[in-house]
Amino acid sequence: MDIVKYLRFLPIKRFREPPPRVAVLRLSGAIGSFGPLRQGLTLAGLEATIARAFEIPRLNAVALAVNSPGGSPVQSELIAGRIRALAKEKDLPVFAFCEDVAASGGYWLALAGDKIFASENSIVGSIGVISAGFGFPALIERVGIERRVHTSGTRKSILDPFKAEDPDDVARLESLQREIHDSFISWVRERRGEALKSEAAVLFSGEFWSGRRAAELGLVDGIGDLRSELRSRFGDKVELIPVKQQKRWWRRPFGGAALAEALPSTRDWAAGLLAAAEERALWGRYGL
Repeated sequence: MDIVKYLRFLPIKRFREPPPRVAVLRLSGAIGSFGPLRQGLTLAGLEATIARAFEIPRLNAVALAVNSPGGSPVQSELIAGRIRALAKEKDLPVFAFCEDVAASGGYWLALAGDKIFASENSIVGSIGVISAGFGFPALIERVGIERRVHTSGTRKSILDPFKAEDPDDVARLESLQREIHDSFISWVRERRGEALKSEAAVLFSGEFWSGRRAAELGLVDGIGDLRSELRSRFGDKVELIPVKQQKRWWRRPFGGAALAEALPSTRDWAAGLLAAAEERALWGRYGL
């Protein structure tokens, strides 16, 4: 028998190709450290999680689910920078999805994506820098409190909330804000490039928009949710793999002294309340 005809009768074992795989990394919450009882998004807290997302075998892409009103510009830069470094090292595309809000530092994180998508009613943008606080000079004078500050360095007590504002201090703060704003603008231009569709005075004013308007301005690439968009790109059988942050529990022996040490102090509770108010204010800026 001819060998070719013989081979036609042999059973052929068909191997199925494995489905595409996408790691899903959730970046949810305010950015920065807000005290001993409230930890926001920081590189120290996310570093291991980000690394695990890019180490999954047979990976086709990484998706970022961003839901953040912003916070620390330094932590925003560090987190986004680490994501971009690993994307380049592993040669993997990154897709960012804006959920309720990706504003200020939250938008900085979204810019780590090669493509950015938002829902129609997402809040996107706020490309600017803000510094807020309170002043109490009249209050302490009214209750008879004397403020005593001793420094080595003429600018060490800049923006002291218990003193009247000094125009020189305000000018110095505004100069610092401009530097950070310029860095933010450079990051937007680097990541979005020719996709931007409006003038700088509009895009970098600190204003924020709906997802639909952000798409028109070129701040995002389109309207879509994570599951639908990834299925459209990789097929209905795409495997979405959530990569969750591992919580670390302090291992302490139980007992009166150990338990007392582990419990938050009154000072910690007070700091936690202030941190919660600060975080609440970040979300509140966007009506959330």
